[in-house]
Formats: sequence, structure tokens, C-alpha cells
Amino acid sequence: MTVCVYRVPQGLSIVAPRSACPQCDKQISWYDNVPLFSFLWLKGQCRACELGIPRRYPIIELINGLGYLLVVWRFGFTWPTVVYAGLFSVFWVVTWIDWDHKIIPDVITLPGIIIGFLCGALLLPTGWLNSLLGILVGGGTLLGLAWISPYIFGKEGMGGGDIKFLAMVGAFLGWQQAFITLMVASVFGAVIGVGLLVFKVVQKGQYIPFGPYLALGALIAMLWGTDIWQWYFRGFL
Repeated sequence: MTVCVYRVPQGLSIVAPRSACPQCDKQISWYDNVPLFSFLWLKGQCRACELGIPRRYPIIELINGLGYLLVVWRFGFTWPTVVYAGLFSVFWVVTWIDWDHKIIPDVITLPGIIIGFLCGALLLPTGWLNSLLGILVGGGTLLGLAWISPYIFGKEGMGGGDIKFLAMVGAFLGWQQAFITLMVASVFGAVIGVGLLVFKVVQKGQYIPFGPYLALGALIAMLWGTDIWQWYFRGFL
């Protein structure tokens, strides 16, 4: 996971060359590159230079592993579970990349839209029509918001990466879940954004990446979207 977070924004291969210490550039042996276990075995230090390994690396791997357990707990041992577990990793990678670099790379979202449609049609309960509508609703909604934002707020409201990311979510999960993703992301984005301003973590007018909130909304939609949708229609319509 950390390889993807580090290399994808730079346009580097996630396969080769082998991982190396970012501080001394020494290649890391396979037995020193086992997620979490190697960090504990090496006591958080590089074997070659003995400098500390950034704590974010084991945190990323730990939460990714816990995410897999959450997906298995929710969906059991099924083929859709494999897809959803992979999708969780995508959400997690996008969260870190967008937070660090303020981008959501096309190399993730564009192939993801195609793969999502195929999975939606063949492996997931989404169905091909719902998947296609998800692409149109997910991407189209944010595209519309991006188009009108300069006229309403005087500045761009959505980036192209956000648009393609929500289209990808719609491809995997369908149009209802794409809608839930956007609603949940908007609520969390507004609440957390206000909190960051109040505590002066960010300044007024400073850009806050929306990708992490979309990823959180997509995770909630993936896990409980159907229940949320049914609850909404029972309670309000």
C-alpha cells in the first residue's frame, strides 16, 4: 500500500525497482518488507542506516488490513468480498495521495471505471445498467457542480480527479451508492472543514482536498449503502 501511495503520484512503477529506504536509498530485502511484521521486527528502524521508518507506513498497512477484516465481516467469504476488499485499498490509497498531493491520479480512476463496470456487470449485485447509471450519475453530478461553481462561488469547486473518482465509485456500486457517497462526503467535508478552520489548522480560502471525504463516503456506501437507501425511503418518502 505504501508503495502505491509513494510511487503512483510520481508516475513510477509499483512493481520495479524493489523498495528502498527513502533515507539511505538501500534496497530493502523481502524479509524486511513484510507489512507491519518487519516494522516491529526492526523496531521501527532501517536495517542499513538505522534511521527511523516513518510511522505513517505501518499505520497505512494496519488500517488497510483492518479494512479487509471489516469487508469480510460485512460480506462474508464471497467473490464480491474480493472486489470490495480491493476497492477498500483503492479508497485508502486515494485518501493519502489526495491529502499529500491534492490530486487523484487518472491511472487509478480511468481504469477503475472500466474495471468497475465489468465487475458491476459480472461479479457484483450492482448489474450492468445500474453500473452504467452510476458512472453517469456519479461523474455527471460532480461535473455539473464543477461547471456552476465558478458562477456561484467565484472559484472552481470540484477537480477533475474528484469527478472521475465518483464515476468509478458509481461503476462499482451503482447510482444510488454514488449519490450516498456524495451526500456523506459533503456532510463530513463541511463538518471537518469547519473544525479545521476553527482550530486554525487551515486558513480561510485554503484548498482542502475533497478526495478523502469522497473515499469515506464511498466506504460507507459500499458497506451500508443499501440499508441507508432503504431507511431514507421508509423514513422520508
